[in-house]
Parts: sequence; C-alpha cells; structure tokens
Amino acid sequence: MATDFRLKDQLPDITERIVATYARSGKINHLDHCPLPRYDEIVAAIHELNEIMFPGYRRREGLHHGNIGYYVGDLVDRLHDRLTTQIGRALRHDAGATSDCDSAEDFEALGQAKTIQFLDQLPEIREILATDVQAAYDGDPACKSPAEVIFCYPGLEAITVYRLAHLLHELSIPFIPRMMSEWAHSRTGIDIHPGATIGRYFFIDHGTGVVVGETSHIGEHVKLYQGVTLGALSFPTDEDGQLVRGQKRHPTLEDGVVVYANATILGGRTVVGHHSVIGSSVWLTRTVAPHTTVVLETPNLRLRHDTPDDMRPELNYQI
Repeated sequence: MATDFRLKDQLPDITERIVATYARSGKINHLDHCPLPRYDEIVAAIHELNEIMFPGYRRREGLHHGNIGYYVGDLVDRLHDRLTTQIGRALRHDAGATSDCDSAEDFEALGQAKTIQFLDQLPEIREILATDVQAAYDGDPACKSPAEVIFCYPGLEAITVYRLAHLLHELSIPFIPRMMSEWAHSRTGIDIHPGATIGRYFFIDHGTGVVVGETSHIGEHVKLYQGVTLGALSFPTDEDGQLVRGQKRHPTLEDGVVVYANATILGGRTVVGHHSVIGSSVWLTRTVAPHTTVVLETPNLRLRHDTPDDMRPELNYQI
C-alpha cells in the first residue's frame, strides 16, 4: 500500500498542539535554560571508569605493566574533562542558576574541584571492588574463577556502578549518581540507590529484581539473592501532607547476613543481626537478633492426578 501524502497535511497541526503543551506542562521540558548533564556523556564516563577498575577485561587488549600507566593516564585525563563539564552543569541546575549560564559563580570550577576529589578516591574503590569479586567467587560454587565474575556476573556490574555513584553521592553531586545507578538498573535488573551504605565483600547472586533503598545500611560479607527488597515500611508526611525526607527508611543488615530469594525486609528501624539468615519469600518488618534464622512455616503442596478413565481424589502432601 502506497503512502497517502495527503494525510501529512495534518502534521503541522499535530506539531502545533504538541508545542502548546510545553507552556501548559512546563515541568517536564527544559527550555531556555543552561544545559543539563548529558546522559550519553555519563554513560561514556561509566565505561571509562570500568576500564580503570578492571583493565584488560573490557575494551583495550594488549595491556601490560609497561603501558598501563599511559593508558590509565589517558583515561583519567578524559574523565577529568568529561566529568568537570557534566558535574558543573548538575551543580548549576541544582543551585537554581538555570537561566544565567554566565553567572558570577563559576560552576565549572566547582565541577573540576569535585571531579578531582572523585578521581582521587578511585584507588580505594578498586581495593573494595577486589573484595566484592572475591566474595562472588567464594560464595558461588558454580563460579570457576574471579575472571568469570568480572566478565559475566551482573551483580558485580551493578555493585561497581553503585560504588562509583555512591562516591559522587557522598560529594553532594546532584543527578549524576542517580543517572549512573538507573543505567546499571536497566542493564542488570538490580536497583541500588547510590545513597545506600554497603560494606566490603558484598555479593549479589543472580540479582534480577534486587532493590536496595537509599538509607539501607549493609555490613561486610553480606550476600543477597535475586528478588530481595530492602525497602521502606511507610512514607511519613508532614502537616501539609508532603513526604518527610532525610529520615532512615530502609533496614540495616549487619555483617555476615544472607538473604535468600524474594525476601522482603522493610523499615528504617529493622535490623538484621550479624550472621543471620533470612529465608526465601520472608516478609520481615522487625529486628532479629544475631545468629537468627528466619523462615516461613512449611506449606502444604497440593497435587491432583487426573486420567481420562480414573479421576483420583485430590491429595495433600506435606513438604
């Protein structure tokens, strides 16, 4: 069927109606303002940071101790320029200077200072990530080597981006940490808010559907399985009905805790004591003491056997 070009006469009217919404619904467009951080630039920075964190495993081949300094130096130089611009844009918008791109305050200089602070802490982030790789290798009998963790495990990818985004979050940089964490979320199915506090040797096995809320506090040597939620029990409001922000809303998991698939742990006052085990599909909203195992009661499994000539009665089996 050939295109009916007469129908294209409607396009100018459609365009006019769309543009009219930009004035009526101005909160969801960004016009006549200074540029915001660019999503593609933030994603490019994530890839460059991954190259620094795990050299030889990502894009560049043929790296060795003789040339690694030159390669990393080039990456750090590019990251400096890229992040200086993007962090400066984020800081300008957060300060409300959205229409004066040449304001008296030099936001690019502020962005550069924050960038240097961020880059200065990358060696420590690498040391922490080494413990996360080790935790995955030690915690999964199907894993053949640490290289397999780095190549294949979505949990490590999400944790890597989280640790970098958390560092930016701690430097009070707006927008960019969430942009990073949501990019990782879209790739891995693992949603870790950059404001969460997570200790060393952290392992997420399988990972799809894991949610770690902003004020979660996770100790060292903690393992989560797929579908685990560390969430808020409720959202308190003030006298005007607005959400109260800045309070601890998500649980604390102390050292050595294991949380199995699809468990839900809620509430800022909920503490899972060290070396406890939370079983699959548990719904937990209260504190448990250290060395506690929490499981659901054994359910009844109901089986029915049907044949064309003989309809057997329904059977109950205890499992």
